[in-house]
Amino acid sequence: MTIRNYIDKVLEWALVFLMSILVIDVLWQVASRFLLNSPSSFTDELAGFLLIWVGLLGAAYVAGKQEHLAIDLLNQSSGPNGKLKLNMITSIIIVIFAVSVMMIGGCWLVYTRFYLSVKSAAMGIPLGIVYLVLPISGLLIAYFDIDNMCKMVKENRKK
Repeated sequence: MTIRNYIDKVLEWALVFLMSILVIDVLWQVASRFLLNSPSSFTDELAGFLLIWVGLLGAAYVAGKQEHLAIDLLNQSSGPNGKLKLNMITSIIIVIFAVSVMMIGGCWLVYTRFYLSVKSAAMGIPLGIVYLVLPISGLLIAYFDIDNMCKMVKENRKK
């Protein structure tokens, strides 16, 4: 099993787990509000935090599978060499964004939240933990796109 396959499997199971917890949390939120007439105080905040994690890790997952949303009008009208160049340019831009905004900016955000001891209102957990998903998903996206670029170059050399 390659590192890429291992990361894919871990990411798949993490997403399944987080999504399951999110569904249970929202079901409990609805049940406690409408059936018990006593809304739970932390479920709304937990759902928001889980949605952040599922959204960003899900974005990393689909970026690794190259199934992310894309406007491929130029790609469709290009020849094989044009497609390769366009895909390489797109991947380079994605890596630059993932490293500069998600990893560096995300690490700065996490650091400042921990340094300032910012805690969530209802659950009281450090917000640095919530924002930790930014550099993690940035790292995954950068890794996946670099790996995809290497595969594109290998496939192009074979042709």
